[in-house]
Amino acid sequence: MNYFLAKSEPSVYSIDDLERDKKTAWDGVTNPQAVKNIREMKPGDRVFIYHSGGVSAIVGLATVRSAPRDDPGNPKSAVVDLEYLGRIDPPATLADIKQSKKFDDWALVRQGRLSTMAAPESFVHWMRERYPKAKI
Repeated sequence: MNYFLAKSEPSVYSIDDLERDKKTAWDGVTNPQAVKNIREMKPGDRVFIYHSGGVSAIVGLATVRSAPRDDPGNPKSAVVDLEYLGRIDPPATLADIKQSKKFDDWALVRQGRLSTMAAPESFVHWMRERYPKAKI
């Protein structure tokens, strides 16, 4: 199983929306590097859901439920189905992640505008230690 992080502004699509809908097609990604990351997702992989736009925190988890496919609205983009798995409570803030000094080379810290990225195994372990009750 691989881990990824996907960003969304809560005013566009939030963890509340995903919890209510149970499943969604994760779309709207246009950055070539982020699209490449979506295309690397496989059913069963886990995705940290990150609220951007002022909140800047990991707020939940989802499971990849489909193989990636072309976005019908944009052939240069890709779509994957995500299923709600749970919340991260309290959220893991970007400030917490940066203060740990363990992930300075990760895209989340280095490339603030990248919307979808792989999550390093060291980060997954760090999250498991911080949130032992979460389904990480």
